[in-house]
Amino acid sequence: MTDVRSAPLIVVGVDGSSLAETALEYAIEEARLRKAHLHVTYAYPVLASGLTGSTGNDYYQQVEESAKTFLQEVVAKAPSTEGLNIEWLAVPGNPSEVLIEASREATLLVVGSRGVGGFMGLLMGSTSTQCVHYSHCPVLVVREEH
Repeated sequence: MTDVRSAPLIVVGVDGSSLAETALEYAIEEARLRKAHLHVTYAYPVLASGLTGSTGNDYYQQVEESAKTFLQEVVAKAPSTEGLNIEWLAVPGNPSEVLIEASREATLLVVGSRGVGGFMGLLMGSTSTQCVHYSHCPVLVVREEH
């Protein structure tokens, strides 16, 4: 028996790059066209101790606050989301792992072709490449205009 969702779900990854901003614009438009829920997801890094499997409390709180602040900046710069069912999520973890896991419930995953890290000459970055190969739903990879 399959889980029937009342509306499709679109997940978009954001990281502060210009391509992530463009991916967000595409995801918002797709959510409007499909009458879909939209999860805007920012995956932020956390360092775990190899011995205990936990993080330092002060460190984790600082990183979590920085992630929330970053997401508020994304919200402020985003195109209008009026009328959309949207969640803004800051999730600890590796970006590709977080987005691939989120894709389990999604009907579409939207990512920029390259993020804030890596080598500028690459057509696709590591996160978008991992998402294309391992996502559980179709992936829209947003590239730069030429």
